[in-house]
Amino acid sequence: MSELRVRGDVFGQRIREQYTEQLGRRLDLLVAGCAREHGLVLDRVEARISGVDDDLEQVHAALEGDTGLDSWSLGDLRSVPIPPRSFDVIFVNFLLERIHHTELVLDRMLNGLRPGGLLLLRMRDRSSAYGFCDRVTPSWLRRLAWPYLTGDDGAGPLPAVYEPVTSREGMLAFCLSRGLMVTDSETATSGPAMGRLGSAAVGLVSRMSRGRYTSAHDEVVMVIRKPQNHFARLI
Repeated sequence: MSELRVRGDVFGQRIREQYTEQLGRRLDLLVAGCAREHGLVLDRVEARISGVDDDLEQVHAALEGDTGLDSWSLGDLRSVPIPPRSFDVIFVNFLLERIHHTELVLDRMLNGLRPGGLLLLRMRDRSSAYGFCDRVTPSWLRRLAWPYLTGDDGAGPLPAVYEPVTSREGMLAFCLSRGLMVTDSETATSGPAMGRLGSAAVGLVSRMSRGRYTSAHDEVVMVIRKPQNHFARLI
């Protein structure tokens, strides 16, 4: 069982509220893409944290540190077993923009949530200037520029898929079609390539697109609640 400290962010607040609603019952929490540092910090919340990822090497590297995970499994989210109604909270951290069949993965994770459960999302915004640059830049150029833009000489940039659902508008439409309630929706700037050169490229795209691709943010943060009643449609 994991009992960690909490940050003063929207995810920590919603998880504490979820724990309070359970009248002290331990929360079951799933981290999708656990090879990345999840950054969830809980305070006075008793939770069992499970992780899933498809990169064995990265998972082993992550597990060498203090991940806070109680268990983990290896597999593709399109096929890895996710028992129905098994989790109170599922956290997806900068993963959706990197994978194919995004809606299938989301539906499988929603099936794994208990009624009233929370889906916590952080993703790059496809509709931002940063997202545009990330998905149209050739892979060879992304690999070449990655160390200069980020200072990271490691594995290099992650895949840039960015299916239509990986935007604020796309995710809102998805939630509406599934009868889900978005309780929180925020934007932020945290892209790894937002240094001097990266910011210049993002600003140029924003100006040339006349603001269609915004440079004001690159990240979307959402808290999505699954309804208690299967037949409820929350708008």
